[in-house]
Amino acid sequence: MGIRSFIQNLNSKIFGGMTIFSKIIAGEIPSFKIAENDKFYAFLDIFPLREGHTLVVPKNETDNLFDLPEEYLKEILLFARPIAKAIEKSFDCNRCGISVVGLEVPHAHVHLIPINSANDLNFTQPKPKGDMDALKRVQEKIVSNL
Repeated sequence: MGIRSFIQNLNSKIFGGMTIFSKIIAGEIPSFKIAENDKFYAFLDIFPLREGHTLVVPKNETDNLFDLPEEYLKEILLFARPIAKAIEKSFDCNRCGISVVGLEVPHAHVHLIPINSANDLNFTQPKPKGDMDALKRVQEKIVSNL
């Protein structure tokens, strides 16, 4: 995350604004939505580690995943499971990996990433901005496999 994003997210928290994820969930910022229910929203990461990299975000704006209400912790993986299965069907991978880093945005989230090795979950790798047309195709592919 660049210094500009860091400052924006910090200002958002200090001054009571919404996180970028809350703005995405509210429709203020466009996203490549994969799935949604009353508690969670899943969308493509526009800076993907791998094609198909999806974020699962609770609608409850909480910074640390383990500070979420117990019901959210119980249900986030159940919400993510069909998405992970759709990712596995959509891409040539051994499985869909899951990672919780939580440093990029002060809003709890999990990363679902098609992987063939542990290195595919290495967040120190460069994450180039995805091509919008390619992201649309990826979105359609995953959604069609849900």
